[in-house]
Amino acid sequence: MHLLTVEGWRGLIRRAHTRPSAHVAAELGRSRACSSKWGNHWRCHGDFGLLDRPSAPHHSPRTAPTWVMEMIES
Repeated sequence: MHLLTVEGWRGLIRRAHTRPSAHVAAELGRSRACSSKWGNHWRCHGDFGLLDRPSAPHHSPRTAPTWVMEMIES
């Protein structure tokens, strides 16, 4: 499965305005849930919502202290 580009997601959303989103998603090899998720991103944030965002957390509260990480690395 390949990732769609911003233009690809925009096309999916444009087609889903006139046809069932499940059918459009199936044509592109995507699930209805995935198609719906990106449609919601677009409705909330416009084209900016179609950009792929990293899934890494902004911070990790259980990260080991720096001195522990340095001991492990040495």
